This record gives sequence, structure tokens and C-alpha cells, in this order.
Amino acid sequence: MLLRRPALRIETERMTLRPPSHADFRSWTALRAASRAFLTPWEPTWSPDHLSRKSFTNRVYWANRSIKGETAYPLFLFERGSQDLLGAITLDNVKRGPAQSATLGYWIGAPYARQGFMREAITALTHYAHTEMDLSRIEAACLPENTASRGALEKCGFKYEGVAQSYLQIAGRWRNHVLYANLRGDRRGRTDVR
Repeated sequence: MLLRRPALRIETERMTLRPPSHADFRSWTALRAASRAFLTPWEPTWSPDHLSRKSFTNRVYWANRSIKGETAYPLFLFERGSQDLLGAITLDNVKRGPAQSATLGYWIGAPYARQGFMREAITALTHYAHTEMDLSRIEAACLPENTASRGALEKCGFKYEGVAQSYLQIAGRWRNHVLYANLRGDRRGRTDVR
């Protein structure tokens, strides 16, 4: 008899983190559209069909395949009481073997920014990655001028490690990113290098 693995779901004090489903299309499209001006300075250029149902359907299929294959863990953030979609967080590029690492990416809708939701989600997913997935290293990168993202990472125990030149295309051009990492059992002190 085959036993089905329980669906991935992480509960925090104020949120539920779970994979996207087809039923989330309207909430996702509305939040992304309302947050477009807030998000686009920090993200790769949106494709012309970014907010289409077909694009979202492909995103849901990719999420399901990635989780099943244990290569990525894309999760939506829902406020517990209202069940409003707040944003998303993804543990991607999961490497096993001697690396035991992954890369963290995230976004929050404009109405929910600077309320601690992303810090709560980063803390929960990092804890899950270290304890349930046995990952040793979680990496994250952001634009140097993205002080909100840098602050969230630092408050969640991520340490600054340096700058990656031309790391990602953001808003249509190659941009340098500052690199952070959270290590399981990290004994490094605070890093003040900028």
C-alpha cells in the first residue's frame, strides 16, 4: 500500500504557508496587479501574460512538480483569520548531497508590507528547511538598495556574505545583488560590512 505524503503546510502565529492552488488565481492576480508599482522595481520584468490564467496555471503545475520532486518549495502566505493572500515565499534550487542548501526568494503585496509578515514567513520556512529538510545552508540575495528586504533577512538571522556582480536581471537590466546566508547552528557574529 502506498502512503501519500501529507500536503506541505506551515502554520505561524498569523499565517498559513501552503502551495498555490488553481482556486487562488483571482486572489493572486488581484494582489499582484494592485502591487505592480511596488513590486516591479525589485523583480525580473513581468512577461506580457504574467497575470493571465494560463500563466498562473503553469505556476501551479510547476509548484506541484517541484514539491513532488523536492527541487523547490513555492508557498503562498495567507493571513489566518481573513484567509487573504499576502504574498509568496519559495525555497528553490534545493541541493542535496554534500551541499544540503537552497535559495530563498519572496514577495509581499503592497498592502501588507512592513507589518512583519515576511519576517514571520522567512523565520518559519528557514526553521522548516533546517529541521524538517535537514538543509545546512539557506541563501538569499537582494538589491543593495532594498533596505526592507535586507532588514527582514538580518532580523531573521541571515548574515551578509558579499556582493554578486550582475546576479539577476531586474526590471530589464543586469543588477548586482547583496548575498546573505542562514546556516544551521550558525555561530558567526553579526556582520556589519556593507
